[in-house]
Amino acid sequence: MQHLDTVKQLSEILGHSVSEETLTWIENKLDLIIKSKSAKELYLTYSLLAGKIDSAKKPRFEGINQELKEYLIAQNADLLQIARIYLLNRVLESDLAYFSGKVANLIQVADTSELETFLKFLILLPNAGDFNQAGVEALRTNIGIIFDAIALNNPYPSIYFNDQQWNQMYLKAAFMQRNLGEIVDVEKRANSDLARIISDYAHERWAASRDIDPMFWRPVTGFLEGVLLKDMDHLFKSKDIIENRAAALCCYYSQQPEANKLLDNYPDLNEKVANKAVTWGNLKK
Repeated sequence: MQHLDTVKQLSEILGHSVSEETLTWIENKLDLIIKSKSAKELYLTYSLLAGKIDSAKKPRFEGINQELKEYLIAQNADLLQIARIYLLNRVLESDLAYFSGKVANLIQVADTSELETFLKFLILLPNAGDFNQAGVEALRTNIGIIFDAIALNNPYPSIYFNDQQWNQMYLKAAFMQRNLGEIVDVEKRANSDLARIISDYAHERWAASRDIDPMFWRPVTGFLEGVLLKDMDHLFKSKDIIENRAAALCCYYSQQPEANKLLDNYPDLNEKVANKAVTWGNLKK
């Protein structure tokens, strides 16, 4: 989405959705921030938008780029969030070098709702990669909506996190019992370290007679040998049909002959995966 003319598109949404008086107030504040290069005014305006924008009013997306429209709808973006991300885009567009650091510091001064917006829409900023540390810092939180803002339905981690950061996010999502199916690009970002950690964690849980979300196994598909192959056998023998399906999905899409051979012992599951009757998207249905 980085190629989109985000400032123009967001401006059009606001133009269709808020009063002329509110739009004028926003533009006047932007002129002040840009001319004075005031971080204080930036943070204050970002916060004050909550009193100017009715977040309950639905945004109007007439004439908006389809890709951006779909992303905003998927993120359930409200008018306040759109106004805030427009503000950040405008100041960064005016002086990227100066305002990048100031925008990054939002994570230090924002309240929960302000921070949620910042994280959910990082991908729309013109220099999105510069805010990697802010995204990683958000992984430390135990506040559900803040963690979800960066981890769920967000392409930012897939594009900008390194393997260590990605693995940290995936594991914490499991610990916090988030919906792992809402993490973007799980297969694309799968790596051997994560597969090993998943196996180790599973063994700890099993030893304590505790359950594991079957979705947790999704990244191990490309690494099914040795202990991980035995883990699949364990899942196939489970009395939980969802765990059986997870093992079938992992083995079916594996490039390892031994994994495919293991799946051959369960022809019904093999057929269901082959026919798309069982997918990661409908695993628990």
